[in-house]
Amino acid sequence: MALIGRSSVVVGVLALLCRQCVCDLNAERLSDLLQLQSAAADRVIAMDEATFPRFASDDDPRPYSLFIFFDAVMLWSNSELQLELLRKEFGLLASAYAKNNEGSDGATKVFFCTLELGNARSVFSLFGIASLPHIRFLPVGSGGPNESSEMELSGPFRSAEGMAAFLESKTKQKAGQIIRPPLISKSTILLLTSGLLVAAPFVIKMLAAQNTPLHNPQVWCIGALLVYFFSVSGGMFNIIRHMPLFVPDRNNPGSLMYFLEGSEMQLGAECLFVGLLYTAVGLILASVSHILVHLQSKNTQRWIMLLGMVVSYFAVRRVVALNNWKTGYRITSYWPKRWS
Repeated sequence: MALIGRSSVVVGVLALLCRQCVCDLNAERLSDLLQLQSAAADRVIAMDEATFPRFASDDDPRPYSLFIFFDAVMLWSNSELQLELLRKEFGLLASAYAKNNEGSDGATKVFFCTLELGNARSVFSLFGIASLPHIRFLPVGSGGPNESSEMELSGPFRSAEGMAAFLESKTKQKAGQIIRPPLISKSTILLLTSGLLVAAPFVIKMLAAQNTPLHNPQVWCIGALLVYFFSVSGGMFNIIRHMPLFVPDRNNPGSLMYFLEGSEMQLGAECLFVGLLYTAVGLILASVSHILVHLQSKNTQRWIMLLGMVVSYFAVRRVVALNNWKTGYRITSYWPKRWS
């Protein structure tokens, strides 16, 4: 009986020591996480293959949760993924959470971190990440990747507010008000206002004398050409989709791709190419109808007309060929039966 009693005491002491070691480890990890969080501009901790296992170890219970953003900077240029935009929304959420929970227990309940594909490939493999974008929630406890939850990135969940709702459903912790930076900073607004006040007397004087660029027909002509070019080139599509001018060629490293096959995507270079061709044809038609008719020489009119028709033909042909290549639809011309 005495031996059994001594064994129980030894087991109890060992258990107490182990618990104390775990508490010390968690206190050290929390201290390091808070330090890394305060050093990050948007309160998102950048981790890699070396640091992530320490903070996400499943050997000892974690008193905190990890909200993980899996990133790949090399894919930021892919407008379909919108990784850069999602990363900014994730940073807005992290900043709001850190600010609104500062000094409370919630400050150590959730930490936001990011893993970049270039220096955390093993972690990507551990979680089975096969595609991006991807956000994963690792809860409190000793669970590993199997215990984590993937956040659906569709619709409202692609915004900081949607991510905050997901986080609250998992942890019951509120991120608070998410403050978005203004489109124009206060210093810029102040500078513009000062410039307008200084220039106002000169502008009023020029308007009164009708001696402004707005009274110059050439300015309106150039403006009309720019509007026409923007309309026919699909510039609005590029602005909405944040399309790049070109992308790297995955099959041929070191080279660039200016045209993409398929009607779902188009690059900025394609828009410039098509816009220039359309604008060239438009300028030719405008020249024929407004300038060519005032020439006195009939032969000159005929030769310029012939040159304009040839240039317009090849320009339209290139546009049709590009459309056929991207969509797969062919435009076939037929001669009338009476001409055959």
